[in-house]
Amino acid sequence: MSLIVGRCLTVRVQRTERLTLWVAVLASFVSFLDGTIVNVALPAIAEELDAGLSLQQWVVDAYLVTLGALILLAGSLSDLVGRARVLRLGLLGFGVASLACAVAPTPEILVVARAVQGIGAALLVPSSLAIIVAVFPPERRARAIALWTAYTSAATIAGPVLGGLLVDLASWRLVFAINVAPIAVVLVLLARLSLPQERRAARLDVPGAVLGVLGIGLPVFALIEQQNFGWASPVILVPLVAGVLAFAAFLWHERRAAQPMMPLGLFRNGNFGWGNLATAFIYAALSLSGFVLVLFLQESAGYSATLAGLASLPVTLLLIVLSPVVGRLDARFGPRVFMTAGPLVAALGFLLMLSVGMPVNYWTGLLPGILLFGIGLGLTVSPLTNAILGAIEEERAGIASAVNNAVARVAGLVAIAFGGLITGGGVGLDGFRRAVLATAVLLVAGGLVSLAGIRNPERVQARSS
Repeated sequence: MSLIVGRCLTVRVQRTERLTLWVAVLASFVSFLDGTIVNVALPAIAEELDAGLSLQQWVVDAYLVTLGALILLAGSLSDLVGRARVLRLGLLGFGVASLACAVAPTPEILVVARAVQGIGAALLVPSSLAIIVAVFPPERRARAIALWTAYTSAATIAGPVLGGLLVDLASWRLVFAINVAPIAVVLVLLARLSLPQERRAARLDVPGAVLGVLGIGLPVFALIEQQNFGWASPVILVPLVAGVLAFAAFLWHERRAAQPMMPLGLFRNGNFGWGNLATAFIYAALSLSGFVLVLFLQESAGYSATLAGLASLPVTLLLIVLSPVVGRLDARFGPRVFMTAGPLVAALGFLLMLSVGMPVNYWTGLLPGILLFGIGLGLTVSPLTNAILGAIEEERAGIASAVNNAVARVAGLVAIAFGGLITGGGVGLDGFRRAVLATAVLLVAGGLVSLAGIRNPERVQARSS
């Protein structure tokens, strides 16, 4: 009898873990996908709505500003009221905003809808990863996080491929409308899943959220719009200074608040602090390269949206194949070697792209570098996520995940905001080469930071001694 009961419990646990992983992956998939799927649609959006580079930057950064600033608040909300509840709210908000983007008649409405989309995404990412930490025991958690990382990161890289097909075969508006289908699937799966409802007694840090939005959004506005108004214009100087002051006030407030939305004390943990610094460099590089590459291939090299999206497909395939394998190796050898070697290999890939010429030969000018980049990324992303979350106690998984994702998104939006300065205001061959070199420098910085600060867990050190 006890054997039968034991088998039933095992089956139930396996089913719960499997459903939890699907829910976490699909919920995060749409938010990660939307961070890059629009890149390949930017030329079509700009043409139909009669706008230029600044609109293209805003379509990307309006989403990242609210996502990066509010994901911290969402992490606290996830721990406070329950991960499943926050997940449902995020899915519904994201779906409604996606439909608003799909029917937007003007650039202004599109940018506002993208900002609302970012709010929904902010609710999705930390709660989805936190339910993995809550449901999976430590011995199976590293592999689950590796699979989550593989598929959500693949969404980031696969976005341009799917976006290109939708733009060429139908309309850029489907790039947003397509989100409705996976959101519906996640809501159905979530209804069938019984999740633990851990909650912490806490209050939401609303002043911190307001200061965070201003401290991130105003400088980004200045960086993007300086190409239209010039650095000496009050339209640029006032938001820039106000934003810097707001960000300084945000850090001051978070240090003094009884229940801050970004507990600065988390960064005293070595792997968490150094891992987030590595995240900033690595994800700034990913965002800058993804934004510039698809624009260069379409607007300068003459590629269709589909071909521009397919250019990064090898990275997706390598990431899917390598992440689970690296996740197992990470559990055995520790994250330090992977987090050091991975970004350096990826940087070498971008340095190879400096040889690209006009006309662009994909097979000799881009593919070798793209393959090296994919290998480096596959070595990096799973150990990076596991090292950061593994450094923090389980009950704070929601806020730890939120901080790490906020760092990644803010780094990405700042990199894109600097895109005009880096490329010289255009995406011709010279601008592309400058962006490629900047990407390689950021990746090298990420690898060196990991070498300097990341330490393997004690269990790995004990095994190797």
